Amino acid sequence: MEKNILNEEIQKFWELANNLRKEIAKKVVWQETLIRDMIVALFAGGHILLEWAPGLAKTLTIDTMSKALDTGFKRIQFTPDLLPSDLVGTKIYNPAKWDFSTKFGPIFTNFLLTDEINRAPSKVQSALLEAMAEKQVTIGDETYKLEAPFMVLATQNPIEQEGTYTLPEAQLDRFLLKTIVVYPTEFEEIQIMKNNFEKLDEIQKVLSKSDIIKYQDLIKKVYCDDKIFNYVRDLVFATREPARFGLEKIAAYISYGLSPRASIAVIAWAKVLAALDGRSFVIPEDIKEMAYPVFRHRIIMSYDAIADEVKTDDIIKILLDNVKVM
Repeated sequence: MEKNILNEEIQKFWELANNLRKEIAKKVVWQETLIRDMIVALFAGGHILLEWAPGLAKTLTIDTMSKALDTGFKRIQFTPDLLPSDLVGTKIYNPAKWDFSTKFGPIFTNFLLTDEINRAPSKVQSALLEAMAEKQVTIGDETYKLEAPFMVLATQNPIEQEGTYTLPEAQLDRFLLKTIVVYPTEFEEIQIMKNNFEKLDEIQKVLSKSDIIKYQDLIKKVYCDDKIFNYVRDLVFATREPARFGLEKIAAYISYGLSPRASIAVIAWAKVLAALDGRSFVIPEDIKEMAYPVFRHRIIMSYDAIADEVKTDDIIKILLDNVKVM
């Protein structure tokens, strides 16, 4: 694609993305970071993990976004007694016809909200992992492709840990983004209360499913210089070989460094972030902006880190402060 044509298409995307933000803002007063990250995840073709306490408009934001995008949206509450069939569906025997028919589960949608994902056992997580990784579902001896676009938006509560399961590292790595959902400000709290008793404007459709797929393909063409690739490589390798980058002080805090999937993810996110800024090229600030949500759930911390109360965000800050763009 010629540079001028790419720039024109990026400008169109920038306008549509701003319209999408405005539509979501009709019902969601705050959560600008959450909205941005959801848009980034959507157009990068990935999944997002949301963390913090209940009641912070996670479900409302996802539902509102799906309406503005004319996409399907389903929500399923994960519980310890949940079965894989509750998620993907099952074969049902019809005695009148002497055969089986397929009943599809809630996973057959575009936006799937899995509430409190860490409450479901490993069999359910395995069924979800197939959908996240392969964009397909196996029911019995048949495999069904999921309709594009498909995105899993999972929530987990870090406060209440009783009756929960630790998500496997392989599954965490499939979430290309982990966003920490924050509390509203004092002003926003007042506006939230007022909105609850007012009739709000209807959500208008901004993009269709075909538009989403079109812009997902367009964003892949956003230019990324070799210096950016080298910078991401150095950030990733600094988690694997800290001493090589003069970061001996964090070596004891990292059990396992970032995988190649993290490298791919941060480039994909940076390209969307550039397009959301109206640019057809990635700059180092895009990488720095997305490093926290892309890296924070992929760095496996050691027992020393837990004992010293060192968080993954602390490690990421050290990486960004010390690893330079060459």
